Amino acid sequence: MKLSRIEAFSDGVFAVAITLLVFNLKVPDVSAGHLGNSLGSQWPSYVAYVISFLSIGVCWVNHHSILDRVAVVDRNLLFINLGLLVGIVSYLTATAFSLVYPVVAFSICLILAVYYVFGVALEVREKE
Repeated sequence: MKLSRIEAFSDGVFAVAITLLVFNLKVPDVSAGHLGNSLGSQWPSYVAYVISFLSIGVCWVNHHSILDRVAVVDRNLLFINLGLLVGIVSYLTATAFSLVYPVVAFSICLILAVYYVFGVALEVREKE
């Protein structure tokens, strides 16, 4: 398999993940003159969106840096790459959960677990 196929598939997953983040943002249903207050009350959603977008973006940049050093595409690389992409997609669920339950310990642990999956996948790839 060519490296370009892995890059294309991975780029597609990253693009869809970043695009789906916007669905956590809700358009408020308010009367005239109250839009500013309503948008202001949704600030945690906007903060989560920006942090999530940047986090996935950093993972995408790192992913490309790692793939630039790949000499041979083998079965192990494909499965390691899938592990990283599972983490990327799981991040969407963790972000949505943290918006509903922002101070619940499980929400924080879920995001940390997703970051752990990212780290393990990148570390395993670096050692190959």
